[in-house]
Amino acid sequence: MTAKISYSDVEVGTELPAQTFPVTRETLVRYAGASGDFNPIHWNEKFAQEVGLPDVIAHGMFTMAEAIRVVTDWAGDPGAVLEYGVRFTKPVVVPNDDQGAVIEVAGKVAAKLDGNTVRVDLTATSAGQKVLGMSRAVVRLA
Repeated sequence: MTAKISYSDVEVGTELPAQTFPVTRETLVRYAGASGDFNPIHWNEKFAQEVGLPDVIAHGMFTMAEAIRVVTDWAGDPGAVLEYGVRFTKPVVVPNDDQGAVIEVAGKVAAKLDGNTVRVDLTATSAGQKVLGMSRAVVRLA
């Protein structure tokens, strides 16, 4: 696959379609099984609170993976992402109810680089708080 977005069709400031990602306790259990990360802060409310967290929290790598979906969906090819990094700023708190939590992600082309590449800056929030900082991806476009 190759990116479906043409380098010549984007400018600095081009906004990617924003997305929201629901997160429930079931989502966390499934992710734990797939990733092998069974840390009890991600599924055991009592344990999470004993270590000072407000409730169970989503895995940081899960949050990071959900955020980059905005870029891969926009580019049309996950292989177009050449670099990706974030700082974890706040946890995504996932209550044990029917709604869970929501991760809201927006992206914007922040720079046009050499070799048909762009830097995309992402903003990820949950419950009104920024959950990822310095969230940036370098993407090779068509």
